[in-house]
Amino acid sequence: MTGFVAVHTGAGNFLDETLYEHVCREACNQAVNVLYAGGSALDACERAIVILENSTATNAGIGSNLNWDRKVECDACIMDGASLQFGACTNVTDVKNPISLARHLCERQSKLLSFGRIPPMVLVGQGASAYAREIGLQLVPAEHMISVNAAKKYDHYRSQIMQYEEINRSKLSPLDTVGAVCVDAEGSIVAGCSSGGLMLKLSGRVGQAATYGAGCWALMDESTSMSAASCTTGNGEYLMKTLFAKELVDDLIGCNCPITSQHLTYKKKLLESPFLSKQKAIHAGSLSIIYNNASGDGDLLWAHTTNSMCIGFMSTKQKKPKVGKTQQLVATRNFVLSKLPQNLTCGTKPVINGHHFKLI
Repeated sequence: MTGFVAVHTGAGNFLDETLYEHVCREACNQAVNVLYAGGSALDACERAIVILENSTATNAGIGSNLNWDRKVECDACIMDGASLQFGACTNVTDVKNPISLARHLCERQSKLLSFGRIPPMVLVGQGASAYAREIGLQLVPAEHMISVNAAKKYDHYRSQIMQYEEINRSKLSPLDTVGAVCVDAEGSIVAGCSSGGLMLKLSGRVGQAATYGAGCWALMDESTSMSAASCTTGNGEYLMKTLFAKELVDDLIGCNCPITSQHLTYKKKLLESPFLSKQKAIHAGSLSIIYNNASGDGDLLWAHTTNSMCIGFMSTKQKKPKVGKTQQLVATRNFVLSKLPQNLTCGTKPVINGHHFKLI
């Protein structure tokens, strides 16, 4: 199977990007191996995010941010652009890999339950855990989802919460949602994301990583032979209010220039959105693919309004994945480094870049 996969570890402020280099490489390698073995784009996307969830360096799965009550509550979602099916889970405390539960719910959408009942698209909390146990996913004690690093960060922020204003938290807080996008040579395209949510979030809070149209979106448009997908990261409430993942994909389909399309979507649909008119700084990032099924040409696009964003990408035609921070490509052993230009204020304008690839 020929294909292309890309991953990100969140939009934020990378103080030490080397922490994320290994996990990006491993996620890309394993996802591409899935494609080599004949797996689908859905299989590859899920596998990439499982690797990201299993790393305690990321804010997803084990090692997720802790909420106000010092607990892990995970969100995840995935969408198949060929079937247009979507699955998500939220407030999950003991499922080791929430993305696998989301993937199962996504696929289950095509078949009714007994007595003609409609299968769930989103499951929450204890119901999600019970269902995960029923279908054989790995569950762990809730306390095992808390990493030493996450606990230390919680203690630090919780003890000094009154000393920090929002602008300081945005500079110091851990990174946000992780995600992946994958396309194969037939144009089957998938996007997914997983997150532990904001540090010190209220218990029960649902983020964009479990919200339809906000965390991820994928579309295979047979009428135009184009496929597009996107996964988002950043201020979840803002991404939910604007259905930002869907807007990114809708604007990419049929566009003349993917970079221009991304810029206009960020400008008109997010930064200047009437739903966010009272917000002075909007921290967000995205990873997107637009692919021409007829020619085999594709473009990977990444954008962020934060100080930085770490990504990795790999084709079945590559021997090694490229990983690193976005923008200003620095070819050092396939590592790419980028930061928001000093003349831009964090949260006010996006940095946008891309990579062209070909599968046919």
